[in-house]
Amino acid sequence: MSLIEDYSFGKIVIDGEHYNNDVILLGEKVIDGWWRETGHRVIKDDLKKVLDYDPDILILGTGNSGRMKVPSELLKKLEFRVESYPTMKACDRYNKLIKSDKKIAGGFHLTC
Repeated sequence: MSLIEDYSFGKIVIDGEHYNNDVILLGEKVIDGWWRETGHRVIKDDLKKVLDYDPDILILGTGNSGRMKVPSELLKKLEFRVESYPTMKACDRYNKLIKSDKKIAGGFHLTC
């Protein structure tokens, strides 16, 4: 499982690799360059790869200041639990959950 080693505004380090774009984590797979159709608002189409992965829990990092929005109507359309936090807290939460027996996915907005 991928472990987040460091996060700071605009940068995340996962298993020793540095990323400067938003990322999705699916088990050991890191998808670099996660882009949302509406920028700071997550819609279901933005999560196609997560839906294919079919996690138990999705952790979303909403940016340094928490500007990315996760609409409540989206949460009703998903068949797994979603937790969203400002990205620093989301990284900590992801690292704790990844050690559990649950199937965890993560999506991390690195700026704003």
